[in-house]
Formats: sequence, structure tokens, C-alpha cells
Amino acid sequence: MKKKLYLVRHGQTLFNRLHKTQGWCDSPLTELGKKQARAAGKFLQNVEFDAAYASTSERTNDTLELIRDMPYIRLKDLREMSFGTFEGADEYLQPKNWFIDNPSAFVQYGGEDMADVQKRMNETITAIMEMEGNDTVLIVSHGGAIGNFLHKWAPETVKMIRSQRGIPNCTVSEIEYDPATKTFELINMTDPGRWYMD
Repeated sequence: MKKKLYLVRHGQTLFNRLHKTQGWCDSPLTELGKKQARAAGKFLQNVEFDAAYASTSERTNDTLELIRDMPYIRLKDLREMSFGTFEGADEYLQPKNWFIDNPSAFVQYGGEDMADVQKRMNETITAIMEMEGNDTVLIVSHGGAIGNFLHKWAPETVKMIRSQRGIPNCTVSEIEYDPATKTFELINMTDPGRWYMD
């Protein structure tokens, strides 16, 4: 029997608003980010989750807590890609078109290779979905990390991600996991903030 994963990007943060590079560094949710998280909660209000997970970043923890009042597990391997010495710097200073043309652009600056991010995300999420009783799961992670994961299983999303400069905050990716083949299928991506904002 297939399992269901709801993979959510965190709400808008202060660094998002200021266009600062934010990977392993952190900043708090803005008021808009909190509204986005509550909107995602309304969108998911009829889903019964067996388990919930988030990265170790404050921004994902706060987002998950606003989506659903339930116990959850924090995992480092769900965190955002590391951008090395670019952490906290203005986004315009990043190497041009790195997401598409140069996936290892940040390695020379102490950051991560996108292939490594994809590997850790895929291994971690697969392990979560393989756990007995985890039939419907909520995971709150990050735009770059989610983008790398989706690039493996739904590469056609890359064009969409490029066109809108990333995955919008609190976008919900509805994904099916097949334990028999250990594969994921993206069913739908929804930005609840468009309809459920306070």
C-alpha cells in the first residue's frame, strides 16, 4: 500500500524578506511567515498525520508548530543546503545560475554540493517513510533542500522552480511513497497562502 508524504517549506523569514542567503544559518519567521504557516495548517486541517518531522532550524520548527499542534522529531539531515561563507550575505553575491549550471558552486566556499544535499534528503525521507506506522507523514524543510529532493523524483518541477525563483514559502508538496519500489511520486504542489491567508 502506498504511503502519503506532505513536504512543506517553512514560512517567510526575516532573511527571506531581506534577500539574505540562508542555509545553515537561521532567522525568525516574519508575521507574514506565521500567516503562511497558519494557512498551510488550514489547508491540511483534514489530514490525519501519523508522524511529523522538521529540520533542526528554528524556522521549520516554528512553522510546523503553527501548522499542527502535535509531537514532532527534529532531524539535522532535513536542514537546508549549506552555502559556506555566503551564509547571511546578500543573495545577489551568490554565483550566477548556480542551481542549474553549477551545482557544486559553493563547495570551494565551504558549502555543500547539491548532489550531497539530494542524497541526504532522499536517504532521510526514505528512512522516515519506511518506518512502520508512518503511513501519512508531515515534514517541514527548506526550499533548496526540497528542490533538490524533487529534482530526483520530479525533475520537471525544475522549470517551475526556476520560473518563480524557488519554491514559495509554505508550499505543500503532496507526494506518494511506494514501499515496494522505494520510489516517490509528486502528486501536487499547492501554495495555501493564496487561498487560506488570514
